[in-house]
Amino acid sequence: MTIARPLAGLTRRNLARELVAGVTLIAIAIPLNIGYAQIAGLPPTAGLYALIVPTVVYALTVSSRQLVASPDAAAAALVASSIGGLAVAGSTDYATLAMAQAVLCGAMFLLLAVFKLGFLANFLSKPILVGFVGGLALDILVSQIAKMLGVKIDSGGEFVEKLGDLIAGLGTTNPVSLAIAAGSVAVLLLGKRFLRAVPWALVVLLVTTVLVVLLHLDESGVDVLGEVPAGPPALTWPIVDWSTWLLLVPSAIALTMVTTAEGLLVSRSYGEKRGYSTSPNRDLFAFGLGNLAAGASASFAVGSSTSRTAAMDQSGSRTQLPSLVLAVGTLLLLLFGTALLADIPSPAIGAIVGVAILPLLGIADFARLWRLDRFEFAVGAVCFLTTLFVGSIAGIVVAFVLALVNLAKRAANPAIDVLEAGGDPTDSLLAPVARGEVTAPGTIVVRLAAPLFFANGSVFTDAVKRSIRGAEQAGKGPVHHLVVDMEAVTDIDVTGAEAFEALLVWLERERVEVSFSRVRTEARERLDALGLLADRRIFATNRDAIASLAEPPDTVGG
Repeated sequence: MTIARPLAGLTRRNLARELVAGVTLIAIAIPLNIGYAQIAGLPPTAGLYALIVPTVVYALTVSSRQLVASPDAAAAALVASSIGGLAVAGSTDYATLAMAQAVLCGAMFLLLAVFKLGFLANFLSKPILVGFVGGLALDILVSQIAKMLGVKIDSGGEFVEKLGDLIAGLGTTNPVSLAIAAGSVAVLLLGKRFLRAVPWALVVLLVTTVLVVLLHLDESGVDVLGEVPAGPPALTWPIVDWSTWLLLVPSAIALTMVTTAEGLLVSRSYGEKRGYSTSPNRDLFAFGLGNLAAGASASFAVGSSTSRTAAMDQSGSRTQLPSLVLAVGTLLLLLFGTALLADIPSPAIGAIVGVAILPLLGIADFARLWRLDRFEFAVGAVCFLTTLFVGSIAGIVVAFVLALVNLAKRAANPAIDVLEAGGDPTDSLLAPVARGEVTAPGTIVVRLAAPLFFANGSVFTDAVKRSIRGAEQAGKGPVHHLVVDMEAVTDIDVTGAEAFEALLVWLERERVEVSFSRVRTEARERLDALGLLADRRIFATNRDAIASLAEPPDTVGG
């Protein structure tokens, strides 16, 4: 796998801008990663460690010049929901399982890269991603609201349990925590609207921490982050038994596929937007190394951060240098500044994470799906409800099943048209009643705009029969020649071939000769291998077929 030089795009002219963008990234990433670690049920250091070795490894190997890799809200929620049933959140065993999960993700990313299987993530369509991530986001939001109110709930419980605990505990709301959270949310939302360039998350943390220290708000019942161990991440390796590794596989698959779908899409879109090329398989390779590094440095699964990537793009960054600046800044904080983190109020962290995940709820996306396609809205809604009420693993399984159902639904009804002499569609054979058009006297050219396979074989054969019967009923005379336009038929499977063979038998009884036009080389080999070609004629174009086969008008009906 070819690896381009690290920090592609960095020059003397943009060095200062990239360094400033790196400082901005520090201000954004550190408070968010502390919050995401808490969502995942891990100590704050797990979120900070992800910003050091995994970030450096990823930044030096990825093809994208801008995509920022880091744990995000969806990944953190997946970690919590999948590991919560295997160990107690906050325990050493729990942290070890999170590391093992990251290692599995790394191995899966590398396999996807080596075997060029990134296309599998395309099965996660937009409605599925919206539903899956939205369900995780709402589950997270309940925990963050509890944190903002100072209400104690079991953050590792199921959604219904957490929601019940939150409602039951509303009477224990801490007024000071609520005030801190309300002020933080107001600053974050208004600041984002009017002065986007300011790192408002950092401002909120600094101001609220100063207030806690000066006014001793922790004595009023406000939860604070507490002591954060100083020092760099220690290189280690998760030691768990084989049965536990197997239990982590489904969640690792879910994390890998969601990150693949979102990460490759964001990487490609920014590459196209800013005029540089990206390599999907190399991006997967970088995610693989980054996750292995996370598993070996006491962190958890690393994915793509859409929000931070957007922030870097808006700041003018066009290289991976800000990620390296972030790694250095985080390391310095862990070495010399952990005492600054101890008094950070939990309501402020809850406000930062809550505001950050609001867009992930997908409210606008669901509204758009409702307007454009009710079936796709239903797909997203089912995935959302499954993820929320059954769990993230069930959500990803349902997501793939729905993806296959959606694919089969669309593939089973491809465009099948009768063509006019000029080649344009004149009669859709998917309509309940065909109009009985012919391409030329005695000849019908039918175009199938899809591979012929198990899902549409019978649909195609029924459509052809309907076209021939419809021509006779419409008084266009008997059809003697059927030409199948194969331009869009890239493949034929055995089931599709059997359906076509049955059609050939019927056409022979009806005394209709079958020919092909515009046959691709691969499709021709496939037709021959399946025994469908025989001695049937193949025309280079539809016009050649019509010129050769069309009957004089006065013979039609005779």
